Amino acid sequence: ISPAKKMAGDTDSFAVAGLPAVLEQTERLKAALQGMSPAELQALWKCNDAIAKLNAQRLSTMELRRRLTPAIFSYEGIQYRYMAPGVMESAQLDYLQEHLRILSGFYGLLRPFDGVTPYRLEMQAKLPVDGHRDLYGFWGGALACRLAAETDFVLNLASKEYSRAVAPYLPNSVRFFTC
Repeated sequence: ISPAKKMAGDTDSFAVAGLPAVLEQTERLKAALQGMSPAELQALWKCNDAIAKLNAQRLSTMELRRRLTPAIFSYEGIQYRYMAPGVMESAQLDYLQEHLRILSGFYGLLRPFDGVTPYRLEMQAKLPVDGHRDLYGFWGGALACRLAAETDFVLNLASKEYSRAVAPYLPNSVRFFTC
């Protein structure tokens, strides 16, 4: 599934199971973002002044290894509200951890209980990092490779923006079905 733009931090309700698998890449993205001016960030994020100010503040104090929220509880978009992980029982949450993956422009590929901190970075952002002109180039086939190592069937519920980061790179041995 896709992430959501709106995020919250809750470090008390549920424990994280671990850190995102490709945190070194996330650190490079964070450094690139922190090297930008507030005006450049607002242009990259394509948002209003209040949202830009909030996310610039988050970025300035961001820690990737402390004070984290499980990803499934951090995103506040409509699909997360309807999924309602906060009312699930432990067996249902275990199922999500095993079968659900969240695509992220900032974190790459997340398991539901990977610890994240609120950020703003959409996959289609034109953020030049490591010689790549955008996040599609930065992530390349890495996200598809991680998925293919876990499964031979992907049920795609992500937006076109996010599925575009995976679909072209999956090997033929992985069935990819979009609803």
